[in-house]
Amino acid sequence: MITIQSKCLTALFIAFCFISGVYAQENPMQFLSSANAKVARAEALKNRWEGPLDGPKIQKKKKIIFIAGDMSDAGISSVFNGVREAGAAGAWETLSIDCRGRCNQGAAIIAQALDMKADGIILAGVDVTTQAKGMAAAAKAKVPVVGWHASVKSGPVDGLFTNITTNPKEVAQLAALYTVVESNNKAGIVVFTDSSNPYMLAKSSAIIETIKQCEGCRLLSVEDVALSDAYLKMKSVVDNLVKRHGNKWTHVIAVNDYYFDLLNASSIAPLVAANKLVGVSAGDGSPTAYKRIRANDVQTGTVPEPLVMHAWQLVDELNRAMTGQAPSGYVTPVHLVTAQNIAYDGGAKNLFDPANDYRNHYQQSWLK
Repeated sequence: MITIQSKCLTALFIAFCFISGVYAQENPMQFLSSANAKVARAEALKNRWEGPLDGPKIQKKKKIIFIAGDMSDAGISSVFNGVREAGAAGAWETLSIDCRGRCNQGAAIIAQALDMKADGIILAGVDVTTQAKGMAAAAKAKVPVVGWHASVKSGPVDGLFTNITTNPKEVAQLAALYTVVESNNKAGIVVFTDSSNPYMLAKSSAIIETIKQCEGCRLLSVEDVALSDAYLKMKSVVDNLVKRHGNKWTHVIAVNDYYFDLLNASSIAPLVAANKLVGVSAGDGSPTAYKRIRANDVQTGTVPEPLVMHAWQLVDELNRAMTGQAPSGYVTPVHLVTAQNIAYDGGAKNLFDPANDYRNHYQQSWLK
């Protein structure tokens, strides 16, 4: 029996229910072969530069205000540190405003950044659609705003000069396909998501749409557990899952590595020990995820983002905006980290840092 838990949004509910009445359009063997090929491509080394080859000379001594959705988020803080590193090429001053999870409640954060005499603004982990008044004020002041995970879409959107993000649908499809491949087309799957976050909701919807093509897979449940209070709820959620599904539950797909942090907690791990769960995360490539993958401990894969490289791209895009040029249009391809490739592309440091010499490429472009 397929079940759905908690307060999933309508879009997620429709996508989930749709699976019960739709059969795979591809032959099972064709689907598995296609999944294997896509997984192999995503696991390949990322040692070739595919980003912009030229751009404007870097502007000097600019003040950049980095508006963080929550600086306690490891991904956001990594991007902030990367922006400071990259901005040093132009002697940029990078200051932060930390919303501590409250940016999307309509706080006047962009107005605050403008009061600080920003030359450019970065929205990191802040939904741009909640900042309409601030975006209008920034446009009037002719201060460019770029986003990192400020929308589910990449490129110019909702007044942003550009938004930098990995395509959530592609990330989610890859995580789901890896589960299909790893299980040889046979898996009892539970999906963990956070429907309060549009980016994560887009991921889980795409996971569901992909899993429905796996004829031998069974989607047991979609668990809507908000990241903000998951540490309080996860034990009871897992306990209920084990009671309902027993050893039919074999695989986990989560929209964020943090869910696996909780599955490994001393109070929760014994509940699922007998299931010998195997899991993959559709983001974000945390150090703890790398450690689990290396140890073959529940989590066997993650689809990370190149956080520091994204930071360098943010600086490049702001520089283009401040010099009147168009966005680069560059979107980083998805990457899958498993035990087979964890030693490469920054894995030794427990992060995804492509070996494509991006720092040198950007610096050559800016300092010409």
